[in-house]
Amino acid sequence: MKHSTLCLVVGKDKILLGMKKRGFGSGKWNGFGGKVKDGESLEEAAVRELREEVGLRAESIRKVCELTFEFPHVPKVRRWDQLVHVFLVEEWSGQVRESREMRPEWFSFSEIPFQSMWQDDSHWLPLVLKGKNVKGRFVFGEDGNSIKDMGMEEVEGF
Repeated sequence: MKHSTLCLVVGKDKILLGMKKRGFGSGKWNGFGGKVKDGESLEEAAVRELREEVGLRAESIRKVCELTFEFPHVPKVRRWDQLVHVFLVEEWSGQVRESREMRPEWFSFSEIPFQSMWQDDSHWLPLVLKGKNVKGRFVFGEDGNSIKDMGMEEVEGF
């Protein structure tokens, strides 16, 4: 199973999300992240992906969540199964900018567009935004979008 990262940039009661413009997850709002390169730590990958996708430099990051995503109906060679390491970014520098990958937009916590996000997000993201550390497992159905099975637990930390 491949390892990926996801950065959630949060300010006072707001979260920065990006509309994925191409590739895996295109057409969905999401945080910023991606694959871990050989020789790169999870934190280094998270910081690099944030810079590449939205132009921000994380001044501090904190791991808050681990999510296992399984797509049993997708051939393993396509590598959709992944363990995603989620980081909270509360201090950053730089200017938010659009990239070829993502179109960023700020949302208040009360107006997060869950209807245009991965279906799992509505289960774990509210907990993370309330300061919880979470481990989750989501198994997706044949359509690659609906949740067939899931499990979540709050944990002490990472």
